[in-house]
Amino acid sequence: MENRPIPDTLAKAFTQPSSVFSIDVECVATGTDHNSRDVAQISLVDYNDNIILDLHVTPEKPVVSYLTPLTGLTPEKVQSQGRPLAAAVSTMREHLPQNAILVGQGIGQDVTWLGLVEGQDFEGMVDLTGIYRIWNPKYKSYSVFSQDHLCRVLLGFDTSGSTHDAAGDAVKSMRLFRQYHSYHGDPASWTAAQEKLLAIPPEPSFAKRFPTFEGVCMGNRKTCRCGAPFLG
Repeated sequence: MENRPIPDTLAKAFTQPSSVFSIDVECVATGTDHNSRDVAQISLVDYNDNIILDLHVTPEKPVVSYLTPLTGLTPEKVQSQGRPLAAAVSTMREHLPQNAILVGQGIGQDVTWLGLVEGQDFEGMVDLTGIYRIWNPKYKSYSVFSQDHLCRVLLGFDTSGSTHDAAGDAVKSMRLFRQYHSYHGDPASWTAAQEKLLAIPPEPSFAKRFPTFEGVCMGNRKTCRCGAPFLG
């Protein structure tokens, strides 16, 4: 099992926890292809799991599906509590220090959805997908894991049938970041964690269980029929 060098951004996140925040975005489907998504919830959590912001956003386009089992979003929540995306992002910027290090699962996509600019709105990012990436000798390639798998294996969460939610997922991301930090300087624990992640089979993702949901393609590469490109 490998022990990778620590990039500068990650090193700062380890030494300056007050600068570490997690953001998470949930989207609704505004079309039937897997790329037709509009932001409907934004959450910001600090290093100690305090929920700083939990905002609902009114999509600009008509909603085809709220993807409720995946997002936890409902028409009632979005319509009664929603605000324009620009207003929500403005509020996010007001609460986000410019020296912030953002952590999250696939954090780059969340940043893109919100139109945040690295080096302007925040200082840097730590992607949990990347730091928990593990070389798998069986397949001679890197294995990456979902947030649910990481939480189930490393934190003991019961993720079977769990519904996602931006605030809850942001808290999970922060706990996974702190768990990763606990492995720093303890190669034996990190090696054991890697072996455990590889040994325990992941539960099938929502997209594998439901290639389409309410007529919306969920972006499973093997079963996709909507014809939209896969981005990233």
